[in-house]
Amino acid sequence: MTEILLPGHGPLRLRDPEPLDLPAHPPRSRTAFAAAHVVADPLGDNAPGAPAAVDWDTTLAFRHHLWSLGLGVADAMDTAQRGMGLDWPATRELITRSGAEARAVGGLLACGVGTDQLASPAPSLQEVTAAYEEQLAVVEAAGARPILMASRALAATATGPEDYLTVYGGLIRQSGRPVILHWLGEMFDPALAGYWGSTDLDRATATVLDLIHAHADRIDGIKVSLLDADREIALRRALPAGVRLYTGDDFHYPELIKGDELGHSHALLGVFDPLARRAAAALHALDAGDVERYDALLTPTVPLARHLFGAPTYHYKTGIVFLAWLTGHQEHFTMVAGAQSGRSTRHLIELFRLADAAGLLPDPELAADRMRAHLRLAGVTA
Repeated sequence: MTEILLPGHGPLRLRDPEPLDLPAHPPRSRTAFAAAHVVADPLGDNAPGAPAAVDWDTTLAFRHHLWSLGLGVADAMDTAQRGMGLDWPATRELITRSGAEARAVGGLLACGVGTDQLASPAPSLQEVTAAYEEQLAVVEAAGARPILMASRALAATATGPEDYLTVYGGLIRQSGRPVILHWLGEMFDPALAGYWGSTDLDRATATVLDLIHAHADRIDGIKVSLLDADREIALRRALPAGVRLYTGDDFHYPELIKGDELGHSHALLGVFDPLARRAAAALHALDAGDVERYDALLTPTVPLARHLFGAPTYHYKTGIVFLAWLTGHQEHFTMVAGAQSGRSTRHLIELFRLADAAGLLPDPELAADRMRAHLRLAGVTA
């Protein structure tokens, strides 16, 4: 058994890996996307403000890992550091490369359509629309399902709900396939406060529902990341038939996906990046009607998720990449824009402990060796 002396906790014996039932086919009862991170080139100039230098081979290998588990990949989303280091040229290449890989293996792929190529601090609505259209064309050319991402530029420019309805309505009509809408709360991005034209979430919800009901046949679903389970359930129950609610709630995902007698949420989650194997096994247990096994697999992951996405929530990407390094999906803990500095050593120590408690370390010896190396580099003695 592997043991590590963890500062603040003393000796910690790591759990042996748990056998998991991992069919390779997608789950039948839920549509599930893992929002995937990107792997930085460790020799690239990935300093704050510099163009992103990406290790494409390792980045794409991680997407194949997700597809091999039957999960869909949600790419070029905030988990991939959109708006926090992944610039538009690198994003465009990511979408194109991921599209080619998805076609090669028949993998489910959805990609973010945003406006982050805009340079003007105060663009017009026409410029915002044109930026969305440029990115939509790239996503459609890649063969991916479009996710119309929440836009900082639109939040800064729109004067009320009608501007949102106009911009989104035009994009939905011109998309070649049904879109996924994206409602990201300000805890994930403070620049998105007041999205949909109001800081009153009831009014914002009413605007979203107006948009969805007006274009129900052109909308696959809506991803909601507000960390408010009751509000998500209420919205889910108000959706027209055939429009999915994709939970982006990284605090309450087990119960939201499991659902109730009136329905359930599907999944489009950043937390499914590090939870991929366990999430896939849980979803297959749910397919089989084994709710007890589903709960046993996902409930222990919630403390980890709550720590990973703790305030300031937008730095969760640092923990995602740290866990990818600990579990052997990449050979370094370096991020584009130097974002590996986004969390403290104390935070990462607790993340390690919770990852072990959740059964997320498939190779305990490797994870312990890398944790010790990180502590030495941080100047921490146990």
